[in-house]
Amino acid sequence: SRQTFFGILHYKTSMVQEKQIIKIVPPREKHWVGDGFYVSSIFSMHSEENKHISPFLLLDHAAPKYYPPTDQKLGVGEHPHRGFETVTMAIKGEVEHRDSSGGGGKINTGGVQWMTAGSGVVHDEFHSRDFAEKGGEFEMVQLWVNLPAKHKMTKPRYQSLDKKDLPIVLLQDGKTKVKIIAGSFGSSLSPANTFTKINIYEVEGHQNSEVNLNFDDGTNTLILQLAGSSFIGDHNLEKGSLGIFDRNGISINLKTSEGSKILILNGEPIEEPIAAHGPFVMNTRDELFEAFRDFQEGKMGSLPD
Repeated sequence: SRQTFFGILHYKTSMVQEKQIIKIVPPREKHWVGDGFYVSSIFSMHSEENKHISPFLLLDHAAPKYYPPTDQKLGVGEHPHRGFETVTMAIKGEVEHRDSSGGGGKINTGGVQWMTAGSGVVHDEFHSRDFAEKGGEFEMVQLWVNLPAKHKMTKPRYQSLDKKDLPIVLLQDGKTKVKIIAGSFGSSLSPANTFTKINIYEVEGHQNSEVNLNFDDGTNTLILQLAGSSFIGDHNLEKGSLGIFDRNGISINLKTSEGSKILILNGEPIEEPIAAHGPFVMNTRDELFEAFRDFQEGKMGSLPD
């Protein structure tokens, strides 16, 4: 009986080691955000899978699109945020940002801008002037990251992370690259400061590249296939698809195709109520009403003309 019990215990332990895909979300339809970002909204905090998405709230992917040269400002004009963070990843092209707290700048291909709205900011975001004048292919991801209640009214902060600032780990095959946007991979650590434990990786794989990931048990993990395809066990992730994983387990093993590019999100869930509408994400309806009132009264500041 002792051997039988040990066998069952070992079997259960091995079963919990690997995080299992619970759903594959197919590619979403595209829509315009402003006049510069033609995006697919891959997931949002209002979806039925919200339990398996937290601490992430929303992800928009602007798939590669060519923009001809123009002297117009293409993007999204002045608008407010409170209670969360926006993480903008310029995969191709350039983005300019400025906000009412004094943060801002330009990020180039491979760069990331991490804006903590916190207690409230007004900002705008456009294709950079140089990129607009020259034209070219543009691809972007914008991720919204929730803040826990104790940090929702924190002072706004802006982090500009150039491509050279972000560690890139070359895997054993000598070809597969893992760029660490947040958190750590092995012994390499991103310089991005976060309020909760988050790992964000961009992976460039090749034919039969193997990527082995290890995350904390109980954390949420999402994998977006930006280009090419990947295999995770019996599951095939095609371009534009999102894999949502169960919280249980610690490891994910995937194999990529030629030209595969993947965005991997992992984080500790924030087990708190969400009250959200438009540009504000709070915990209660009263806090939401207060956010709208503060914005209307100019308490979040404004941008210079």
